[in-house]
Amino acid sequence: MIKAALILSTGLLSLAAHAQMTPVGLWRSIDDESKQPKAEIRITQTAAGTLSGVVERSLLTTPSPETNCTLCTDDRKDKPKIGMEIIRGGQQSDGKAVWEGGKILDPENGKNYSLRLTPIDGGKKLEVRGFIGAPILGRTQTWIRVQ
Repeated sequence: MIKAALILSTGLLSLAAHAQMTPVGLWRSIDDESKQPKAEIRITQTAAGTLSGVVERSLLTTPSPETNCTLCTDDRKDKPKIGMEIIRGGQQSDGKAVWEGGKILDPENGKNYSLRLTPIDGGKKLEVRGFIGAPILGRTQTWIRVQ
């Protein structure tokens, strides 16, 4: 009986760890320059199996005077940054803990970038790579899991 309980609890722990190796969850983005928390973004999986990331709240101590995305050029133009979908698309690469194929919007400059998401540190952190063209031409941020 004890052996069965031990096997079951070990299996459940490995499932919980595996469940965290996904970008789905609530993440805290960090400002590139100040290294301070910038915003919380909730990433969900859509019914179609792709990812969606929405800014839930700003964490800036000095909020931007521009609360809307005036520089956006698509359907998000002049929409509030809080509540804005900044991640669209992206699916898990076959057999890898990497999500690619989507786009990420930088609401500060209105530009869309190709996206690569990679959970690291047991799923406690998320490498968020935005790039134009080849992945080598871009930047990476590390987000911290909140939930």
